[in-house]
Amino acid sequence: MSNSWLDRSLIAAIQKMADPVPIRLRLGSEADESPSSPSALPTIRVSDRRALFALLRNPGINFGELYSQGRLEVEGDLLRLLESLYHIRQGIVARTASRCYGWMQINSMQGSRKNIHHHYDISNEFYQMWLDAELVYTCAYFPHEKASLEEAQKAKMDHVCRKVWLRPGETVVEAGCGWGALALHMARHYGVRVKAFNISHEQIAFARERAAREGLNSQVEFIEDDYRNISGNFDAFVSVGMLEHVGKKYYREFGRVIHRAIGDQGRGLLHFIGKNRPQPLSAWIRKRIFPGGYTPVLREAMNVLEPYNYGVLDVENLRFHYAKTCEHWLNRFERCYDRVAAHNGEFFARMWRLYLAGSTAAFRAGSLQLFQVVFAGRACKALPWTREYLYQKTADHSGQDVEWIHAMS
Repeated sequence: MSNSWLDRSLIAAIQKMADPVPIRLRLGSEADESPSSPSALPTIRVSDRRALFALLRNPGINFGELYSQGRLEVEGDLLRLLESLYHIRQGIVARTASRCYGWMQINSMQGSRKNIHHHYDISNEFYQMWLDAELVYTCAYFPHEKASLEEAQKAKMDHVCRKVWLRPGETVVEAGCGWGALALHMARHYGVRVKAFNISHEQIAFARERAAREGLNSQVEFIEDDYRNISGNFDAFVSVGMLEHVGKKYYREFGRVIHRAIGDQGRGLLHFIGKNRPQPLSAWIRKRIFPGGYTPVLREAMNVLEPYNYGVLDVENLRFHYAKTCEHWLNRFERCYDRVAAHNGEFFARMWRLYLAGSTAAFRAGSLQLFQVVFAGRACKALPWTREYLYQKTADHSGQDVEWIHAMS
């Protein structure tokens, strides 16, 4: 049995496994037998036979591993290839691997701290290279096609604040506050007092320093603690980009925390990455990027709210906005790629390139969604009559021109 016959057999088996996507797979550095046309898919080129075996054994994990190692290259449009690959149905090996990582990465209080540290405590300087100026690391809201990332992130924060009808003098609790941009925005532009919880030490330290520098310490308190330790009574609850880290095993407990904070009279918003049908997050993403991550379908997310009789008032899907957000992040990351590689190593830089490209492709292809769910307790009186308030232009309490209007009560 010749090695060339074995190589061709492995390539054919991988191509069959990828059905219905007609992938172009090559081994080594040999030139293609026929020139590729502009309409042809990009070429996946692997360095050695062991890489072919690894792809065949578990493509869900090993595509990312081989790419990060530099043993797999994509010649052509990486985004186009990844978008095509999202149409391949997960095999049993990939599904089993995803479940295994779920068992290993439990989101207990100790496990959550370890999982969050893995992703968010890389260094603030790393994220400052490619996020917007305020370090908003969640889906932006593009009011028009030509909006910059900075404009879109500010528009997103206003969109969130309008949805929960914030009014001067109210109190807000935020679960998972990142580097503090939303909490500071709520205080500065909507006149509310905020307690913001986060277990990332680097993010909290950054947010506290910024609050002090901007003179908002009296309105915003950043607390380095788990969401399960939230205490006190508030008018509104906000969670942007954290439900993905809770884990569906803990949804009822998360709902209990919300009810303890706002009772039956408050209102709130959950902003989270989700899916249209239940399935685990990519095993490679869970291994390398987001340990403990889970992206729920809407039905699963309702397990947070239903046990406490919260009414769902509004559901919006911002999937295309997140695809555009990720495009901005990827373009900015590419511009600083050499700096990232010099500081963190080539494996890390390639890993993050693939993660950002894969996220962009997943939102484009519809494999991932971005849901915003607005809810309120049964005794909540501050409910608007229509959705007109979301888009009307008025002035905030400080006289600045922002898109916001007082809720009807």
